[in-house]
Amino acid sequence: MKKHIVLFFGLLLPFLAKAQDNFIIENNHKKVVIPFKLINNLIFIPIRVNGIELNFLLDSGVEETILFSMDEMQEVKFNNVEKIKLRGLGSETEIEGLKSTKNIFETHGLKSENHMLYVILDQSFNLSSHIGIPVNGIIGYKFFKNNLVEVNYEKKKITVYSENESVRKKIKRKFKEVPITIERSKPYIYTTAVVDTVEIPAKLLIDIGNSDAFWIFENNKIKLPKKNFPDFLGKGFSGDIEGHRARIPKFSIDEFDFKRPIVAFPDSTSIRNVKMVPGRIGSVGGEVLKRFTVVLDYAGQKIYLKKNSKYKEPFAYNKSGITIQHNGLQWVQETVHLETVKVSSSLNETDINQNSNSGNFRYKFSLKPVYEIVNIRKNSTAEKCGLQAGDIIVTINKERPYKYTLQQINQILKSEDDIWINLEVERKSLILKFRFKLEDEL
Repeated sequence: MKKHIVLFFGLLLPFLAKAQDNFIIENNHKKVVIPFKLINNLIFIPIRVNGIELNFLLDSGVEETILFSMDEMQEVKFNNVEKIKLRGLGSETEIEGLKSTKNIFETHGLKSENHMLYVILDQSFNLSSHIGIPVNGIIGYKFFKNNLVEVNYEKKKITVYSENESVRKKIKRKFKEVPITIERSKPYIYTTAVVDTVEIPAKLLIDIGNSDAFWIFENNKIKLPKKNFPDFLGKGFSGDIEGHRARIPKFSIDEFDFKRPIVAFPDSTSIRNVKMVPGRIGSVGGEVLKRFTVVLDYAGQKIYLKKNSKYKEPFAYNKSGITIQHNGLQWVQETVHLETVKVSSSLNETDINQNSNSGNFRYKFSLKPVYEIVNIRKNSTAEKCGLQAGDIIVTINKERPYKYTLQQINQILKSEDDIWINLEVERKSLILKFRFKLEDEL
């Protein structure tokens, strides 16, 4: 008989069941250091699963470990596998999944020898195209629960300390200590928000796996500000998460004040399956957390914060209204100039001639990403100029798009300046040209 388990995900995936898997620092070392990639405010770390290295999104907003993109993980052997049914955020549709126990997870001297995980078999659920790098899974509570975890966003390093009081004392001297609660295996913080001039106490999920600054759920006291726009908020476990974005006057976390942050208000239909802890009104995500070095202490129910150089950066958003993702690869011909090397009569002298006019060049073919527009915000400048979902980008401001990473393209579209964007796109085998201006709607 197939078991039925409910999952919740939104780039961001609140989850449910419990497991007994722990990460232990090996060889009695006091700490381990794990480098990570930071893309769109999200953290990605390498972890070997049963000997095969995979890429994981680190997400304090999830309890269970989730794997997907099975076509990229054919070499991984899973233990004690059984079929289950999964149901996700924003949908009542059930899909096939697997549950596996007694798996070995290892990364940089951190090890879990009895790790339970869930596998999503639906190949349409794939974060890689939205992120721009291979993403094979999500890991959360089990990574944080046993040890002190320091996330240094500037150095792009995670330091995991074995839990002890001497380390805590050192951290307390350099960081601001803020109390948190751990409920249903997730961390929550108490803050205040000013929405339409009204100051509201706010209990928020600390969600490292959410790229936005804040999410707020509307209720009897919290209403969507009048100045807002509808937007695509993220990729959900069973579909896209829709909602609105708006600026609010202020958000505070203890002594730290954030003026005019951009807040996402998810639609009620997108969160209808989320089992809220009492009092929660939203989440604080990577756009805020990246402004600090963060230490999460689940056992001590504390978060420690220290400002970094990004603390005063303005809050920006994608002004274009277009959402872009990877859509496969293409072969691209490139010209490569060759270095001609002339060896003199002296054995100790070498003359390298890099004269590009000498005719020494060759062609090489490389696989480059294809970028596609997958969503267009209603009434945005991109929609008004005629762009459509499904358009394949040919050039961005006269440059080939494969010269940029997906993150670099998103940064262009989040520019604080009201710049013009020139796009050439392919639509039904036709090359079309569009021009629009990035305009602040808030």
